[in-house]
Amino acid sequence: MPTVLAVAVFGLAVVGAAFVLSWAAEAAQVDISAGLAIALLAILAVLPEYAVDLVFSYKAGQTFAEHGHCVAIDGTNPCSLALANMTGANRILVGVGWPLVVLVAVIATARSANDRRGRGEVILKPTVSTEVTFLGIATLYSLTLPLRTSLTLIDAAIFVAIFSTYAWRLAQAPAEKPDLMGTAQWIGRKSRGRRRGLVIGLFVLAGAIILASAEHFAENLVATGQQLGVDGFLLVQWVAPLASESPELIVACLYAVRLKASQSLGTLLSSKVNQWTLLVGTIPIAFALSAITTSGLPIDSNQRLELLITAAQSLFAVSILIDRRITAKGASALFTLFAIQFTASIVLSPAANRVVILMMSTLYIVLAVGRFLVRRRDLGRVVRDGVATPFSELTR
Repeated sequence: MPTVLAVAVFGLAVVGAAFVLSWAAEAAQVDISAGLAIALLAILAVLPEYAVDLVFSYKAGQTFAEHGHCVAIDGTNPCSLALANMTGANRILVGVGWPLVVLVAVIATARSANDRRGRGEVILKPTVSTEVTFLGIATLYSLTLPLRTSLTLIDAAIFVAIFSTYAWRLAQAPAEKPDLMGTAQWIGRKSRGRRRGLVIGLFVLAGAIILASAEHFAENLVATGQQLGVDGFLLVQWVAPLASESPELIVACLYAVRLKASQSLGTLLSSKVNQWTLLVGTIPIAFALSAITTSGLPIDSNQRLELLITAAQSLFAVSILIDRRITAKGASALFTLFAIQFTASIVLSPAANRVVILMMSTLYIVLAVGRFLVRRRDLGRVVRDGVATPFSELTR
């Protein structure tokens, strides 16, 4: 099978499986607490992203075990690809996904004859303070990664611990009746036994498809780049995440159209939390298992810059949500800054792109610090609500 066709076939399989996972995870909200259900939905919705990333991490470990260090194969460094997919996915989610939901929500609200509230912004529920707080904690730690030469098992333990504490906090939230739609609604209306059977069956089916397709999709994506003369790093960083995260973005936009923008953005925010904690944490674990070593995944100078701008963007995103709302102006800023660096990565030389990354990272951090200072009262309230305030008080 030609590599381009293979990329399309296996990519569509991953996208289809992601839709199945989204339906099953949404329907599962009938049986578990609302906050934990959102976290579960976020994890499962980006499971294809995990699968693709872990394939690259595992192959990087095999290369390291064979040569004692990461070497380029056919002009592509497998260790770089492992981080490229993760950093690209995180930046697309924040730079495209969040603004897209706000745009759809603003248009949907403007067209609504019965609801004129919140035009030009999405107001989040107080319970979202948990996501904002733990994303902030993970982001502060991630700002140390560009100073390293490897992503280690210690980093993995810290990121997994942050995610575990986040999940424990969400598990304390009370159960709520979910607002399902489409296929998820059809599943949710079944009797308890049939519903749970369908949910488990869909999870198994989607997982099997992803396991069967992820490695082939990753391999053929890199091979296609080599055949077309396109940098495999760019394909892995930008094309692969678009394929694996597109169902999640579509589902979020559907909720925004139904004037459920707070819920849709909350799901994307939860996805960002688990990608910036659990996904980052599993990379060095997969690498260590493959390489049979406790050495961390090597990080070269280019990857340190990619980690820097990803962490800086995340810090700016947290600052925008510090008052538990995101305006059209804030969403536009996220998209514009992302678009500038995305364009630079494609059209500029690697040397020029590195300069742009340093400049954009500095701008992200300066804007974030300035907003934290202006909104310092909101910062204290969000942190307090995120880690200590009982959910019974937040849901009043």
